[in-house]
Amino acid sequence: MTVTADSLVAADFRPRARERPRGPYRRLLSVPGARAFTAGNLVARLPQGMFSVSAVVMIAGTRGSYALAGAVVAAGLAVSTVVAPLIARLVDRHGQARVAVPATVIAVLGSLALVLCVRQGAPGWALFAAQAATATTPNTGGMARARWNHLLRGDPAALHTANSFEQAADELCYMLGPVLAAFLCTSFFPEAGTLVAAALLLGGILLFTAQRATEPPARPGASAGKAPLRAPGIPPLLAVCLATGAVFGSMEVVTIAFADAQGHRPAAGAVLALQAGGSCAAGLLFGTLRLSGSARSRLPWCVAAMTALMSLPLLAAAGTGSLPLLAGALLLAGTATAPTMVTTMTLVQERTPEGRLNEGMTLAVTGLLGGIACGSATGGWVAEHLSPAAGYGVPVTAAAVALLLAGAATGRPRASRPARATH
Repeated sequence: MTVTADSLVAADFRPRARERPRGPYRRLLSVPGARAFTAGNLVARLPQGMFSVSAVVMIAGTRGSYALAGAVVAAGLAVSTVVAPLIARLVDRHGQARVAVPATVIAVLGSLALVLCVRQGAPGWALFAAQAATATTPNTGGMARARWNHLLRGDPAALHTANSFEQAADELCYMLGPVLAAFLCTSFFPEAGTLVAAALLLGGILLFTAQRATEPPARPGASAGKAPLRAPGIPPLLAVCLATGAVFGSMEVVTIAFADAQGHRPAAGAVLALQAGGSCAAGLLFGTLRLSGSARSRLPWCVAAMTALMSLPLLAAAGTGSLPLLAGALLLAGTATAPTMVTTMTLVQERTPEGRLNEGMTLAVTGLLGGIACGSATGGWVAEHLSPAAGYGVPVTAAAVALLLAGAATGRPRASRPARATH
């Protein structure tokens, strides 16, 4: 307050702070209820990056065979390709909370049975049977994406950001999961990784399903419509997912075998984490972009980039045999993974019939799991019978197959219903 001549002047000299516009991810997590269900889902999703590594280290360490370890993991994933879509259909029909919790309990019991079988020296068939029981694990990432689709319906830009965020979350879990699993299995006892993963899965699902306000409504009559597997454009996308999964599965087993051959088995988780870290960073960046054109036109370019970059680990392993150089090559190779998966899942959402979104996305995930199973078994066989360096030829071959299939996947579907979201 001051007096000038015969006037009383009031002035505010406090600095004016310009309010910055909120970024896309900040806007996304400001949606009511989003942070709560995301936190629970991340806890439940972290074990996805732990179970396979834990099983491989646990079985190979006690039985001395990477081929057996890869085959057991592959068998569980193969069973998941059949069971997971059925669980997802029940989720769409009856709701997430009513189905996911009992399905998770069965999966956790399967993991505990696997630990007991390994601990007690049970025959090989018992390991396969126990691992098969874990196939009832619900698709936690698919349930989160279904919630975003429910909350952001009618906002394509926000849905693109949500899909990118979820893919980055997947990669974050696959980045931290192997590190945590390798640390637990090598620092404590071989079964520690599986036990901790089972506890996190059960606890995370209970937290996630407790958030009922953001849960999509159950659709009891949705299963009477056209199945996602028969929807136009879905089968070619599943073929791309199958080949892409083979890239992931073979890379994981071969990297563990390569690190073991170099005398650095505990470092395998950290090396795999770099690949996931590159993908996580690329996914977050991808979600901030406002891209022109459709997801259908972008998919071949994303898969082509993945194919080219997957040759780097092969060159590093076969050419130098250096684990640090391999780690750097995996970091670069991972940058093409998230854009490929985000684009693929966007197309799946666009082409899935109304009311069966969780089932459609779970079909895509089971395609990935089927590919991971094939890649895990193939990569383990090549690493054991040829060499770990030669095993890196498996993900390169799988990526090349995915590139060939991407052309068919991006053809315009016949009689496709209008897309819910285009980018």
